[in-house]
Amino acid sequence: MKDWELRPATPADVEPVAELRAVVMRPDLERLGRYDEHRVRQRLRDAFDPAHTWVIEADGAFAGCVALRPAEDAHWLEHLYLAPHLQGSGIGTAVLRTLLARCDREGLRVRLNVLRGSPARRLYERLGFTVETEDPVDVFMVRGPVPDGPPAPATLNGDRKM
Repeated sequence: MKDWELRPATPADVEPVAELRAVVMRPDLERLGRYDEHRVRQRLRDAFDPAHTWVIEADGAFAGCVALRPAEDAHWLEHLYLAPHLQGSGIGTAVLRTLLARCDREGLRVRLNVLRGSPARRLYERLGFTVETEDPVDVFMVRGPVPDGPPAPATLNGDRKM
């Protein structure tokens, strides 16, 4: 696995993240008949919140992003995108373990949704997420805090409160 770190996102990160989102989501959105070249980027621009987002860097270069948005009864894991050439390298798993370890320590439940048929669902299931409900497009998953879970494999650069 390459060296990686998380750094706090800034407003300047929105366009690289929107482009990466368009690339990595295209196969699943096309399979579901929902790919729109403009919409896939604009939805990210509209939802991008640097206060709850981290950029993933691998060997010092932009590699992806992840967001963890606080909500009433849980935190929502959103916008986990990793450059295609790094998928399967273990970076995505390590990033998620880092964030989930923090949530575990704080006793926080984590929710997410993943597109039906997406290979990312297997990753989430391996990390303890279970299906809560499904609709024709999305699978909604949840993971409760794991007491005494494994330690986080890396620290966050520019640590911020979740």
